[in-house]
Amino acid sequence: MSDDGEKAELTALQAALAAEHAAVYGYGVVGGRVDDGRRGEAKAAYDAHRARRDALTREVRDLGGRPVAASAAYALPFAVRDAADAVRLAARLEERVAGVYADLVRSASGARRASAAEALREAAVRAVAWSGRSVAFPGLAERAGEGTGTGTDTGTGTGAVGAGPSGSVSPAR
Repeated sequence: MSDDGEKAELTALQAALAAEHAAVYGYGVVGGRVDDGRRGEAKAAYDAHRARRDALTREVRDLGGRPVAASAAYALPFAVRDAADAVRLAARLEERVAGVYADLVRSASGARRASAAEALREAAVRAVAWSGRSVAFPGLAERAGEGTGTGTDTGTGTGAVGAGPSGSVSPAR
């Protein structure tokens, strides 16, 4: 792979890692507000995002990068006051994660691309489970007519506080 290709892949890995940090934080909020019937689903998603976060941390290091750190707190795209808001937040988290994994699929090759495609699929399935609706091309905002939140805010603290274009979770300042 060329130096430019490795740099693009590392950038996409860092964006996915930042999204996973935000998802782990967000699921902490979801778990605190979601009703008992969906608490197990929230815990499973939390665990899945933690595992992906840890794997991405290793991959960034394997490419010689310094993994982006989690923020101490993240601004949510809306107030989460009840179980319905928690479900809506979970769907948003998954949609955002799917978007960054779509970017990683475009940037990666080989086993890393296959892993990113699997992560994209998992996030899309969880998004459908939480929202009750699906899109034809999950994670590909240009097909759905909306932003992924990755163009201006990768969750690394460089974007505005609060919701990104698709309601992403951004680091609080």
